[in-house]
Amino acid sequence: MGATAAGPREGTSRGRSRRSILGLRRVLLGLACAATAASFSGCFLKEEHEEGEALREGLAVRVGGIEYTVYITRELNPALPDDRGYWQGEEAKPGFALYGVFLQACNRSDDHDDLDEDTYEATEDFVVIDTQGNEYEPLEVDEENVFQYHAGPVEPGQCIPEVGSLAQQGPTAGAMLPFELPLEAGENRPLELEIQAEGEEALVELDI
Repeated sequence: MGATAAGPREGTSRGRSRRSILGLRRVLLGLACAATAASFSGCFLKEEHEEGEALREGLAVRVGGIEYTVYITRELNPALPDDRGYWQGEEAKPGFALYGVFLQACNRSDDHDDLDEDTYEATEDFVVIDTQGNEYEPLEVDEENVFQYHAGPVEPGQCIPEVGSLAQQGPTAGAMLPFELPLEAGENRPLELEIQAEGEEALVELDI
């Protein structure tokens, strides 16, 4: 497998407009609650996840029957012994840096009444989006690397990485999805991981 990243895809400002809309909703909700507080005792302001809003790392989201949890995102330095196992491909190009998104993909259909108990496919459709709408696709994974994320069918009660595997027992407990991001992307934060599967999508805000 090669280790060449797809270049950034020039997108629209959908990330910024989506956050602006969600922010406006919160403001309007706050004004509505303030205006009606005297009449309605059940009006409370609390943080809720709305459709299209990015979740924080550490929170699970279900897409296409699979529950995804991003545990940590961090820069990789293959020159260090601790990172050499995660990435053995080419070094980042000048002006770029390697990042690993460590995540878990689980089939919880055996635990949820609102989902048919069945085998579901863990997606390979991920993209990182910055606030300018630029999109960055993952590097191609090494099929022999046990620490990297490998999409595929997941049976009820099972996860990627598998329980007891080297990746699951590692310090992050997740399988790594590798990205090569330009250094200027750090100026266009927050960066969001978009997950798509079976016509559904979700966003996770990466802690970079």
